[in-house]
Amino acid sequence: MSFLDDDRPKKPTPHEIGSNLSLLSVDELDSRIGLLKEEIARLEAEKERKAAGKRAADSFFRT
Repeated sequence: MSFLDDDRPKKPTPHEIGSNLSLLSVDELDSRIGLLKEEIARLEAEKERKAAGKRAADSFFRT
């Protein structure tokens, strides 16, 4: 590790479910809310993609 490691941008801290929120600032809470909303949208898109595949397979095999 070198002294240049301190110059690298830090990754946002991932949110851990159930973690203590009292130590976070309003900006940190807003950031985590944004991350969680993006993750929810990603999960819902994947769920819909899989549901569409299942519907297509069900339709194909029922005929």
